[in-house]
Amino acid sequence: MTDDALVAALMEIERHVAHGGWGQPARLFALVPTAELVAAEPALAEQIARPDELPEGALSSIEQDGFHTGADLLEDLDRITWPPAVHGCALSVERLFVPPHVEDQIPDDPEQATAFVAEHPERHDVRVVVGVTRGGSRYGVARLATNPDDLLAADDLVPGLGDALARTLSD
Repeated sequence: MTDDALVAALMEIERHVAHGGWGQPARLFALVPTAELVAAEPALAEQIARPDELPEGALSSIEQDGFHTGADLLEDLDRITWPPAVHGCALSVERLFVPPHVEDQIPDDPEQATAFVAEHPERHDVRVVVGVTRGGSRYGVARLATNPDDLLAADDLVPGLGDALARTLSD
């Protein structure tokens, strides 16, 4: 499994999630080797553009429809474990943030902080898709609602989220 396979899977997830617009809940995906998925479910080959030309290590994402988050996303992730057939996982989540020069104005009270950020005229909406593999690869992509044509990407885009996802893959 290559880093390129993880990057390609995350970009595909981001495109898929983007079709639903903004204001979506967190969405969790299992990442499995496409070749293994097609071998287990041959009918899925019809949904792949060129199944005979799959890049080595290609990953397919399988959305976990039953995933619902409560007040603490990281705690919710700490309750998840994956079977060995799952080679990685990814999460799409939307958040609001304000520029660094505003951060010291954010109230300490969590409810007041949420309201402050949501109502601030300089706030930004961001969608991040972070993924990790059992082999230790991690990557993230992000898109700002105010700049939808640009996709930001990095190995350590949201390190805490990557760490939480990696824990779901621990034996």
